[in-house]
Amino acid sequence: MSAERFDCHYCKTSLLGKQYILREETQYCTKCYENLFANCCEDCGKPIGCNCKDLSYKDRHWHEQCFKCAQCSKALVEKLFAAKDELLLCTDCYSQEYSSKCFTCKKTIMPGSRKMEYRGNSWHETCFLCHRCQQPIGTKSFIPKDNGYFCVPCFEKQFAYQCNSCKKAITTGGVTYHDKPWHRECFLCTGCKKQLAGQRFTSRDEFSYCLDCFSSLYAKKCVGCTKPITSLAGVKYISFEERQWHTECFTCMKCSVSLVGRGFLTHRDDTLCTDCGREK
Repeated sequence: MSAERFDCHYCKTSLLGKQYILREETQYCTKCYENLFANCCEDCGKPIGCNCKDLSYKDRHWHEQCFKCAQCSKALVEKLFAAKDELLLCTDCYSQEYSSKCFTCKKTIMPGSRKMEYRGNSWHETCFLCHRCQQPIGTKSFIPKDNGYFCVPCFEKQFAYQCNSCKKAITTGGVTYHDKPWHRECFLCTGCKKQLAGQRFTSRDEFSYCLDCFSSLYAKKCVGCTKPITSLAGVKYISFEERQWHTECFTCMKCSVSLVGRGFLTHRDDTLCTDCGREK
């Protein structure tokens, strides 16, 4: 009984006692395998044989000895490298040709290192500093001012107005009164604490009041209705012997006729029209 043959699937050469490669459960001699399946090296163009390392990058392949910098020819095996226009370059060559220079220290920003970019300039992460506190800004918000860059807390301390009430920086909007700045939400009536921004108000002894609170606290009281008389809202009033009336309240105490623009008499604390006064 004859022994079963063990041949190369492609050229039918016997593989007994020879090196072979198994691919998808099918055996090939090394020559056929390389001709049929081996990758070609990007550098030398030759097949990458079974006994060679196949180094790959983005579907491209190299012999181990061919995997080198396209400019200085230094080996790139197990080293950092960069790609430019399909060429592989060591970090030194890439930096010299293509890397940005730090705007502050003027040194090359190496491939793979973190950098900051703003308006066409680049910085090492550790060189992009706040002009005031000299701390790295990193990914935090910053504000450009003149020729410097400031983190938000430093910008507020150095340039922003401070609210006269809470003493914190006013970054947007605000109210100015008597040359002093306030946040809108901090500019309040001294009496009722309502916001005064956009409302009519007045002040006394450097304190601000809404019209209602000012009238309640400081305005003269009408003898007739006992409510405050204030001219802030354009109210007209009558004054006589240190007493005041709203015009509509200045009436005869007996018959209630208006005394505005006509003669009147007084009896103790009462004001009377001339007719009712004669009856007394």
